[in-house]
Amino acid sequence: MRGYGFSKFIPNQLPKGGFDELLKLFLELLNYTSGDAGEALAWMNELDKQYGLTNDEYGMGDFIDELKQKGYLDDDREGGGFKITAKAEQSIRQSALEEIFGKLKKSGKGNHRSPQSGQGDEKNAERREFEFGDSLDQIDMTQSIHNAQVNHGIGDFRMTERDLEVEEKDYKTLTSTVLMIDISHSMILYGEDRITPAKKVAMALAELIRTKYPKDTLDIVVFGNDAWPVTLRDLPYLQVGPYHTNTYAGLELATDLLRRRKTSNKQIFMITDGKPTCLKEGTKYYKNSIGLDRKVVNKTLNMAAQCKRLKIPITTFMIANDPYLQQFVRKFTETNGGKAFYSSLNNLGEYIFEDYARNRRKNVR
Repeated sequence: MRGYGFSKFIPNQLPKGGFDELLKLFLELLNYTSGDAGEALAWMNELDKQYGLTNDEYGMGDFIDELKQKGYLDDDREGGGFKITAKAEQSIRQSALEEIFGKLKKSGKGNHRSPQSGQGDEKNAERREFEFGDSLDQIDMTQSIHNAQVNHGIGDFRMTERDLEVEEKDYKTLTSTVLMIDISHSMILYGEDRITPAKKVAMALAELIRTKYPKDTLDIVVFGNDAWPVTLRDLPYLQVGPYHTNTYAGLELATDLLRRRKTSNKQIFMITDGKPTCLKEGTKYYKNSIGLDRKVVNKTLNMAAQCKRLKIPITTFMIANDPYLQQFVRKFTETNGGKAFYSSLNNLGEYIFEDYARNRRKNVR
């Protein structure tokens, strides 16, 4: 009999005891609790009651003891309870990398190609005749000997300059990236958690660059009423504040950071869900969340144009579907000459990696 059979769904992704399986859940929960170990463990206790995560041989107390023994957890002497360690922070980044970019095949360090061929660093499939100035390690000896045999015969074998064939090489360029994350209050409005996926993508991208492209640089900037840089260690603890959206301040800081980098390829990735609503004027804040405020928008567009003059493209990842907001993003992208992706939370990581890999192939001179 053909057709579909339906049965009760029984989740099989929940851990069934043992340290390794419980650790995966603990690291995942830390993303949602902004690094609060006590709250994550409290959630695990509730899940244990409902789904039976532990058993008679291995309980939550054993798991907490093992977290301490293996260096993931410490006692918080100041506030009481527990706090996560640097090892746990790194594990969170690695877990995010596996979840978001898990299907990627790793290659050698600094593996980055540009579309330009010549006396570069990495071989490609192209061949050409030897020219003055080519280095000896570029000569394809097997093909050059073959050319000599064809041109002069085996009986009178000799090799001339015209027989030599060299392998083209691609330049490996370095890229400096600033990832901007919107932490305004709208990132958690309407019952949708947008900040946790944004944090996980940031951690995955940072871990990817650290392991696969170690010569590239990544700076992370968060922006609300103001903008400030954060480190990798800060990411698990990042929270949304009661902030408006000062996109101008974020772009200004990102541009300052990139000016200090000596690389030729520079880019800004911006994850946001809304329009700019705030400017800082001296010590006061100019705020307007109603509509598209001309004063705020024009200053933000001027900053986008300045980035264009500095040859810094901005890629905006818009995690909202409101056409009214997308209208601003289109104008912003047109002004900068960059790109915009109207992304859901599920494919945000995929979009960011694809664009990062594509931009790394550019060699701006």
